[in-house]
Amino acid sequence: MRRTPVVGTLLVLLAGLAVLLALTVPWTVLPGAAPHVDVARDFSSAEVAREVAYHDAVRPPAYASLVLGLLVAGLLALTPLGARLVALVSPVRGWAWQVLLGTLALTALGRLITLPLDAQAERVQRRYGLSTQTWGSWLLDVGRGVLVASALTVFVLLAAFALVRLAPRTWWAWAAGVTAGLVLAGSFAYPLVVEPVFNTFTPLAAGQLRDDLLALAERDGVPVDDVLVADASRRTTALNAYVSGFGSTRRIVVYDTLVRTATPQEVELVVAHELGHAKRQDVLYGTVLGALGAAAGVCVLALLMSTGLLRRAGASGPGDPRVIPLLLFLAAAGTLLVQPVTNLVSRRIEARADVHSLDLTRDPATFIASEQRLARTNLGDLEPNRFAYLLFATHPSTTERIAVAREWERLHR
Repeated sequence: MRRTPVVGTLLVLLAGLAVLLALTVPWTVLPGAAPHVDVARDFSSAEVAREVAYHDAVRPPAYASLVLGLLVAGLLALTPLGARLVALVSPVRGWAWQVLLGTLALTALGRLITLPLDAQAERVQRRYGLSTQTWGSWLLDVGRGVLVASALTVFVLLAAFALVRLAPRTWWAWAAGVTAGLVLAGSFAYPLVVEPVFNTFTPLAAGQLRDDLLALAERDGVPVDDVLVADASRRTTALNAYVSGFGSTRRIVVYDTLVRTATPQEVELVVAHELGHAKRQDVLYGTVLGALGAAAGVCVLALLMSTGLLRRAGASGPGDPRVIPLLLFLAAAGTLLVQPVTNLVSRRIEARADVHSLDLTRDPATFIASEQRLARTNLGDLEPNRFAYLLFATHPSTTERIAVAREWERLHR
């Protein structure tokens, strides 16, 4: 494999990403605003203390699970141990069987090793009333997650190894194109294929709330096919809603916890935020960004595999299934490295959706009350530390969102 075409393609993809980010990400969501965050204005010291205690309890096992997973993946990838495991679990001859069985074994092993730490995080969720699951339902969801992740990974790797064998010199270009295509297809298929695995959806009962939500979408110019209720209460007490799907499959989905406990005005505000994503086609642009990023990631993987990493991993070449541990580790490490950037983009998009909901409902008082309610119910991080905010926060903090609402009210008074 020649490195020059790979580097050239990578630079083109990165340039495309930069242009698309510059054109689609709302770096300024409320011109002329100067929001002021004041935690004490909206939350008592007891509420702040409860939220801090919760995060102090849940973060250590979550961080430990992340670190342990990466360490184990790195050990399997950068030593012959991973190659031996792939060979051990796939005695049947044939690369396809090795890819299938090796990926299943590695995915299950990684999840099994971190399971005790994840169980500790689940205990914290229960202690603070955020989880309603039994251990049986929790383990069932863990199993479903492993199966879904394994199936998707196996599908991608089978296609990748087939391309390596069909086009030994240009496999990276074909793999980049196929991976980008799979990201696009997966985004469209996710609401129809993956979401039903974890939730049951039923139409919202006919009545004023359903009529109001459909009217809200119509007033916003967002075509919606249906309003569904997800049975989120079987696993959580969190309140949420989202707009799922594209075109004729687009539907408003509200958690049953939100329908049961929130006022109609609060439900409308949450849905208005999600309609903002749909109106701005945030999912579509995010999918295109993901496709470009995935293609760039394939180019980076190709460059890394042209170094001595293959030898350290105990693989004879990029078409050798024993390279799977290395691929999985590099993908996980790469995702973690770019996460601060993707989260920054996500926070700006979420902030724009907040402003959209205010523009649509023109009800900052209910917006603020709703954010306070959501933070108390979901134990939102009111004063996130910088590390957690940069690495894990996909949304602005509750206090930032409230500050923007008050500034919106001042500007539109």
